[in-house]
Amino acid sequence: MLFLISSIYLLQTGCKNINPNHQKDLYSENFNGKLNPKNWVPEIEPLANSKVYTDNGKLVLDTKGGISVWFNQPLQGNYIITFKRKIIVNGGVNDRLSDLNVFWLTEDPANANLFTRSGKFEDYDNLKMYYVGMGGNTNTTTRFRKYQGNGDRKLLAEKNDAHYLLKANHEYQIKIIVKDDITSFWVDDEKFFEATDEHFPNKSYFGFRSTFSHQEIWDFKVFKD
Repeated sequence: MLFLISSIYLLQTGCKNINPNHQKDLYSENFNGKLNPKNWVPEIEPLANSKVYTDNGKLVLDTKGGISVWFNQPLQGNYIITFKRKIIVNGGVNDRLSDLNVFWLTEDPANANLFTRSGKFEDYDNLKMYYVGMGGNTNTTTRFRKYQGNGDRKLLAEKNDAHYLLKANHEYQIKIIVKDDITSFWVDDEKFFEATDEHFPNKSYFGFRSTFSHQEIWDFKVFKD
């Protein structure tokens, strides 16, 4: 059984079951109003000129340092996550073309409560999860890693040609698929990375990740595959 949270609970807390009559559509978030802590948990490195907020139906990450925003609903079984995301480069204090990053299939082998970190990137080294850092290191690398839960961040693939790096102010359509023993990461309907794994966790979490940049995220959805 997927997603052990009722549609009533989701409606009450602001993350809606987008079509209760269509079983495949599980969650949708329009980021209207303040960020709901029952559905989203930000972990932000405490540096000046850093803030996370919602504006006009978008989640805004505008930070000098590291930032993770976790979707606070456990995910199980086969599913697809989709969202739109843009790196803003328009002269702002944190405008830097870098780090369209994500965590998924995440669990903490040492702690039942995942949300205990400061936002600093190194704090996440002991998690078990998959990670894509698209346009990392000031837009010079795009890497796919599997974190082993013991500090080992295994590099699965790397694509650093210009095609796989970031474009300023471009509206990206991102898709993450978890199906049976395969997970994949897609950008604008192109598969960038894929991995096979016999031991996906029974329950795990998804998170937006970035550092020193100004980004907008919207149209977040989760589907049952």
